[in-house]
Amino acid sequence: MESRIREHRSPFKPIIEPFQEFTHRESAGGILLLAATFIALFWANSPWAESYTALWRTPISVAVGSHTLTESFLDWINDGLMAMFFFVIGLEMKREILVGELRSLRQAAFPLAAAIGGTIVPALLFTAFNINGQGQRGWAIPMATDIAFALGILSLLGKRIPYSLKIFLAALAIGDDLLAVLVIALFYTSTISWLNLGIGAAFLLLLILTNVFGVRHLLVYCVFGIGGLWLAFLVSGVHATIAGVLAAMTIPARTGLGRREFITRGQRLLRRFEAVTSEDKPELANQEREDVTRRLDAAVKGVDTPLQRLEHALHPWVTVVIMPMFALANAGIPFGADSFSSIADPIALGVMAGLLLGKPAGVLLGSWIAITLGIARMPEGVTWSHMIGVGFLAGIGFTMSLFITGLAFSDEALSLSAKAGILLASGGAGSSGWIILQRIPVKIDAKI
Repeated sequence: MESRIREHRSPFKPIIEPFQEFTHRESAGGILLLAATFIALFWANSPWAESYTALWRTPISVAVGSHTLTESFLDWINDGLMAMFFFVIGLEMKREILVGELRSLRQAAFPLAAAIGGTIVPALLFTAFNINGQGQRGWAIPMATDIAFALGILSLLGKRIPYSLKIFLAALAIGDDLLAVLVIALFYTSTISWLNLGIGAAFLLLLILTNVFGVRHLLVYCVFGIGGLWLAFLVSGVHATIAGVLAAMTIPARTGLGRREFITRGQRLLRRFEAVTSEDKPELANQEREDVTRRLDAAVKGVDTPLQRLEHALHPWVTVVIMPMFALANAGIPFGADSFSSIADPIALGVMAGLLLGKPAGVLLGSWIAITLGIARMPEGVTWSHMIGVGFLAGIGFTMSLFITGLAFSDEALSLSAKAGILLASGGAGSSGWIILQRIPVKIDAKI
């Protein structure tokens, strides 16, 4: 006899579901980043500007026994929360290397060539404006692409854009991020404490061995990754966000349950679920039903990879909380009488030249070289007009550019000049890319 199962619908479900759907949309990150940026700019130039500065300078301490770690609110965001942002980037990198656009040299050649060109040319342009000047340390600021903003704008164009172009831009941005991580590790590292770095290396080895021996419980990786690797890197002098990428590379990407075994077990458990479910017996009092649902949940987790589960679980948090909070804390530029001089400063000019001119030029140059040498081919449905538009979208540096600014400059005046250049150039690059792609004729067979 077929059992009828009562479904309880929460009165809050109509409110929660649209929010959950929004957090998984490609445009969500860009929209929230833009909103946070406007709030930061308004706050920093309002009568409450002092409260904006005071909030981020608030010291926050974490104590374990006699050991105390004290950082400002801003540093906790930039060193702590952004490590989670880089952790998710690391998960995306690993997935792309294993099964995505970077899994073979032939597939990876085109976006990687574009990424390399799109990092070298902006860095050279910035250096040309700041060679031997006080801003030369910021040469890496215009190198990276803000994937949330870029993909958000691209998604707003909908069917006008070939699906392969979205895949290319995502792979390009991940390649950019990989190069940015290497640059941060090699060039923006302060005095190194080799003892603490050695402790971090030991925890990294533990994470690798945990993966090798088939441990899939994410709590173990959390303890070794945060309690060990991240903390050791934080006090070692190597920027703590590097620990996020390294930890992500150790997360298992294999399933614990085979496809056929999952189907067999799932069908058996579903039949058992139907047999033990009864309308006459409340769910809370049905121990057999609870046992079956637990075993079903374990089977689902077994057929899924820990990497996929973590990426799916953390992505909304990074999109909705971490990146907007980072923008809110870092994008507040006070505008005053000397604002024009800040924009005319070589640092701001170098950033604007790098992002607005160097990025599209570098992306096109790298792509053209790869195709000319025969090591890559243009993605299906993509034209050089599309590449020009995407090149400009890649010039939206924002999150990564602001992050590198914080590493490059401790002087507030230099930092404000760089931030002004980042905001102006990112806005100009995003607008230019959208206008160019909007004007390209639509192909009827273009994928969504």
